[in-house]
Amino acid sequence: MPSSPSADGTCSCRGGFTPPPTASRNRLGRSGFVPPRVASQDRLCRARLLRRAVFLSTFLVLPIFAQQKPTPKSAAAHRINELTLAGLYPGRDTAAKAIQLYHKPNNSPDSHESQLIWGATCQTQTLSLDIDSAKKIQVIRTIETPWSLGDCPKLNPGPWKTGLGLRVNDPAAKVAQLYGPPDSKSPSTRDHQPLELWYYAFDWAGPDVPQVMEVLCTREQDGKPGRVVEITLAAPSL
Repeated sequence: MPSSPSADGTCSCRGGFTPPPTASRNRLGRSGFVPPRVASQDRLCRARLLRRAVFLSTFLVLPIFAQQKPTPKSAAAHRINELTLAGLYPGRDTAAKAIQLYHKPNNSPDSHESQLIWGATCQTQTLSLDIDSAKKIQVIRTIETPWSLGDCPKLNPGPWKTGLGLRVNDPAAKVAQLYGPPDSKSPSTRDHQPLELWYYAFDWAGPDVPQVMEVLCTREQDGKPGRVVEITLAAPSL
């Protein structure tokens, strides 16, 4: 039950004990004796005052916490993985689907057991597929080549691109725009040309998706930005 302090600073409990006059209190204090009833009522009043203070402080603190909104956790960096290259899904699609899309490959029949290669007329790119014994595609690769098939007045970009639209000859900056920073970059060469290998691991997306993408880019030189010269998408780790 709430209690309130009296004018002289003592605790007065409703329906309870009223302390004796000042003179009596002084005498009691000097003798060192406090009647049990006085001590009991005094402890009761203090306990009620303490409960009242805690009760009021709760109402003061709660609005403060009510106004505080939980700080959202920093969102993890958004990660993008790739599923297809040249319209084919490594680890799922078969050589039969590739032949249905691109017709007869250009390489000899003797090599069909392990690899299929296409090179389109008036294009400076080739498409190659590594296939397993079950004729399932394991690795897809598009490569810039220094030559084209046929007499071409103008060379056209290849039709082969990733699911997100990355092609050979695109600016290197487009790779990061589509897929974010690579897991690693390392120097590389091809035909004595200094290149840079961008490596992406997709194992975080699960075992049923392509696991690795590698993009070879020329290096920025003399103010010219780097560009993509090769894209590889593989079901197993390379």
